[in-house]
Amino acid sequence: MDRILLHNMKFYGFHGVSEHEREMGQRFEVDVELTLDLAKAGESDELADTLDYTAVYEAIRAVVENAKFRLLEALAASVAAAVLKGSVAAATVRVRKPSVPIRGQLDYVQVEVTRSRQR
Repeated sequence: MDRILLHNMKFYGFHGVSEHEREMGQRFEVDVELTLDLAKAGESDELADTLDYTAVYEAIRAVVENAKFRLLEALAASVAAAVLKGSVAAATVRVRKPSVPIRGQLDYVQVEVTRSRQR
């Protein structure tokens, strides 16, 4: 199987356990790895034979920017469900939250989920 990767997308969303996070919002970073067969597209060089990653980006943006989740796990699972369509066999989604309410220094918290289509 082949993969299409969308790496380090940045969105502003309203997710978090605290009410303040859900009201004020913050930046989230998302990576998505999509597993699918790209053989036909590699031969034809036609967009119709592959996945339109502009549409995938828009589906991800809609979830991150328009929904509200308490947990990164729920956000990542919802993104996976949104992109796991058509020819996509599996999706790995990484969601990073750079600003976390933790007393200490760290770059970010990240959640990674992998989901497969039921055949």
